[in-house]
Amino acid sequence: MTETTRTAADSPDGRPDGSGAAAAEELRTLLLSRIQDVPDYPQPGVMFKDITPLLADATAFGALTEALAELCVRHRADKVVGLEARGFILAAPAAVRAGIGFVPVRKAGKLPGATLGQAYELEYGAAEIEIHADALEPGDRVLVIDDVLATGGTAEASLRLIRRAGAQIAGVAVLLELGFLDGRGRLLAALGSAPLEALITV
Repeated sequence: MTETTRTAADSPDGRPDGSGAAAAEELRTLLLSRIQDVPDYPQPGVMFKDITPLLADATAFGALTEALAELCVRHRADKVVGLEARGFILAAPAAVRAGIGFVPVRKAGKLPGATLGQAYELEYGAAEIEIHADALEPGDRVLVIDDVLATGGTAEASLRLIRRAGAQIAGVAVLLELGFLDGRGRLLAALGSAPLEALITV
């Protein structure tokens, strides 16, 4: 398996050109400037990456939405799945901008009607996420969007849910990848040949 990471500024065939690389760096600089480090939250020793200043800045949020929408188009997605909770904020406007549907993946018990559930392991304990059973059509190409890729557990579980619904994985896209937690390594097997796109890696 070959691991590839692209940026939203790559050319359509996946090869970055000079202007694309410059645009990607400009986008990265803008987004990083609006992400605030909050030490010791939610517990001592943790450096929390707060994206709310980015969301409050129309220019930065607009640029992020455009970049994610471009990824939807590039990877020929029919639907966007957003992961609870901040993934909703990023995925929904990107889906609207790309002209495709948005589907929420929620914590267990939050969706009415018939659902598909997927349990997964956390560092301490377990969790479960759900999707509406009829939210995806067989053959749909689905791009998963979230704010941060940390350990990769929720994203991996969402890929399993999507495949159980009969849909295909177009890829996973995140604003921020915390490389030191190696969520990418956890996702590689679940992704198969689908790409993992991170606009920023720290």
